[in-house]
Amino acid sequence: MKCGFQAVLLVPATATLCSLLLAQSPPQNRSGDRQRPQVSDPLPRSAEDQQASPPLGDNESSSKQTQIDISPPKDDAAKHPDSDISEVTEMHTWNPHRAQKDVEVGEFYLKRKNYRAAEDRFREALIYKPGDAIATYRMAEVLDAQGRSAEAAKEYAEYLKIPSSEKFAPEAKKALARLEQKNPVPKP
Repeated sequence: MKCGFQAVLLVPATATLCSLLLAQSPPQNRSGDRQRPQVSDPLPRSAEDQQASPPLGDNESSSKQTQIDISPPKDDAAKHPDSDISEVTEMHTWNPHRAQKDVEVGEFYLKRKNYRAAEDRFREALIYKPGDAIATYRMAEVLDAQGRSAEAAKEYAEYLKIPSSEKFAPEAKKALARLEQKNPVPKP
């Protein structure tokens, strides 16, 4: 019994040892003779790698030598005149999972009538997933509950513009009609 256990342990070890020896054996030439291992040549490098890097200062990081230039081309503004993003100060990634979690937590606060916390969560959901139907509708409900009729009407109207807004469409239309009767919008 003990011998069988040791044999099982030796088989993988022997296979590993054989693979290591084969990997280290010298390659064969066309005639089948073994060649002696040669000292390998240095790895080929690109022209960029062969250039000497500038010396580092006392408080300078070596990672500055590998920074990538992400500045736009010189003629970019002329080719794309409508692409000015100077007013953008912060960008968020599109994260539907985080938005869904914010909606769930916002609905929890809405049920408990903590409207300020619910509003914060729905606003955050709309940051991570702009145009989310449920977050937009719930935001309108929260604003309506807080007595902010003009903002609520705007959100209800925004909700009705979303293609996937069938779930709460009747409620949104009723609320929008009620808010418009309460605060009629003057027509120019």
